[in-house]
Amino acid sequence: MNKKIMAILLSVFMGTVMLTGCGKGGAYPSDDIEVIVPKGAGGGTDTSTRGLLTYMEKNFEGAKFNVTNNPDGGGITGMVQTAEADADGYTLGAVTVELDMFCFQDKTDLTYESFDAIAMPIGAPAALIVQADAPYNSVDEFVAYCQENPDTVQVGNSGAGAIWDIATYLMEQEYGIKVTHIPYPNGTADIAAAITGGHIDATLADPSSFMTQIEAGTLKCLGVMSAERMTLLPDVPTFAEEGHDLVVRAWAALVAPKGLDEASLQALRDAAKAALDSDECKEYFLAQGIEPLNYIGDDAYQVMADDYAMYREVFETIDFAE
Repeated sequence: MNKKIMAILLSVFMGTVMLTGCGKGGAYPSDDIEVIVPKGAGGGTDTSTRGLLTYMEKNFEGAKFNVTNNPDGGGITGMVQTAEADADGYTLGAVTVELDMFCFQDKTDLTYESFDAIAMPIGAPAALIVQADAPYNSVDEFVAYCQENPDTVQVGNSGAGAIWDIATYLMEQEYGIKVTHIPYPNGTADIAAAITGGHIDATLADPSSFMTQIEAGTLKCLGVMSAERMTLLPDVPTFAEEGHDLVVRAWAALVAPKGLDEASLQALRDAAKAALDSDECKEYFLAQGIEPLNYIGDDAYQVMADDYAMYREVFETIDFAE
């Protein structure tokens, strides 16, 4: 083999090595990572996902995340896009608690098993919120009032079969009470206005959405359906503290399509853990009025699995059409 042919072969070989190292076949990540958020811009899922990614970039050499919002179909479209993407680490997505409900509402066959969990940065609990001058100052007092006035206490929610409506049904079952469910499909702002104006008596919802009114003294929070007290409301007891093991949470998780190689998945989980462990990231979440959560990998996946089992039972036993 003459020197000219050897030089040509060497040139081709080096070019191949350079292309491999610079493309998606090289060290991960070697390209931008697309992230699909199945909710609109500015909401809790979008804000928490973008915040997490911002701090992940600081702890993940070479990573650059590009976020796309796709709230079509109530979030189903965006979650399906993530599930159906190549499991190469270059398409990730956020999934929300509705993922554990949609299959039982005959909206999709997609489940948590379609994904590898990276991290869960948010898991807002249902909180019992009432008017500041309401004649009850604890969950037990509220329950006693409901027992004395069956079917008259009006509790607002974002729609029949939605997570906060489910929280209300679970509370009714747990305490043996009966309230009137009042839907507000346009969400939190309408519910807050209805309570403040005395049109309804209470709501079970994400308390971070009502912090302005709570801090202003027009509303009060009687209890939260979480395993531990909230940083945002440290003086408010959990339902568990009062002897009732009710945990209902509106979570969002960063995930990859099922089947991502272990090394890439672990790299993402490590970056997420470093981000969520940092004081800077925690302060960012609290400044947005979001209670920070720090479930990584298998812990996040277990929450998704546990809630899937809970909602299976819920939809088997409760008829939301009634």
